[in-house]
Amino acid sequence: MIRDIDERMMAIEDELRSDAASSMPEGKKEVLEKEYTELAEKCVNLTAHDKVYLARHRRRPKVDDYINALFTDLFIQRGDLLGKEDQSIFGGIAKFHGIPVTVLGHRKGRNIQESMKYNFGMPEPEGYRKALRMMKQAEKFNRPIITFIDTPGAYPGLEAEEHGQSNAIAANLAEMSALKVPVIAIVTGEGSSGGALAIGVANKVLMLENAVYSVLSPEGFASILWKDASKAPEACDLMKLTAADLYRFGVIDEIIEEPLGGAHHNPDRVYKEIELAIIKEFNRVKHLSGNEIAKQRYEKFRDIDSLVREGKLR
Repeated sequence: MIRDIDERMMAIEDELRSDAASSMPEGKKEVLEKEYTELAEKCVNLTAHDKVYLARHRRRPKVDDYINALFTDLFIQRGDLLGKEDQSIFGGIAKFHGIPVTVLGHRKGRNIQESMKYNFGMPEPEGYRKALRMMKQAEKFNRPIITFIDTPGAYPGLEAEEHGQSNAIAANLAEMSALKVPVIAIVTGEGSSGGALAIGVANKVLMLENAVYSVLSPEGFASILWKDASKAPEACDLMKLTAADLYRFGVIDEIIEEPLGGAHHNPDRVYKEIELAIIKEFNRVKHLSGNEIAKQRYEKFRDIDSLVREGKLR
């Protein structure tokens, strides 16, 4: 259902933004705007599977959109100082309201050519080592860190395993837990497996309303549990991967609302909500010492681990 509604909403948007819109009869424009409003109002009570569709949407804002909208003076950083440049991790040093920060995230691409270039947002070990290099540099120069999570998972290829994929992810988890600067992680699309968590160990974990965050993809879950990837819709309900589920469990700290139909229908509104959330977190931690910041982050994730062990997080 959501797919049909969304495609019609995009078609109306494209028509209203086209060159021909300026000469469009006023009556037709009003009809289209009314239809759009009626369609948007149907985008409520979405299922978990609907939200997976929106989280993966091809027009959903990407990491460079967020960086361009929220930060200035970006100085892109490349390479892990050991091997190749992994373009599926994008970021560098920038300014947020005049404050120097390090910002980075998964990069998926907007079309098939870009997606292939960026490996569909699936980093190899070099990408995670690059991310860690940027974060350790941020700690050295006392810069807050903001990460944007949007990945189907770490790349599972043979070369990635040979180059130490699991070790690279584990190193990020360990090092991030002890960073003495504030870390804010924002799940903007799909966040799957250790590939997402490798840049997600943060003092504050925010999540867009229609994003998803899980141990693996619904298709992978269905393939393991039922040997049938077509049962992904049923898997979505069992996995509790929506922002509402994860907020209830205490895995994330805040849900950022999206416009009806998803972030791609009004990105500027989403950028503003994220901007306000970052400002709020900066104000919360600005009087804390480096040790206090690291302790707060460590205890946050230890609390989640305790709930899992006690069987209360399910």
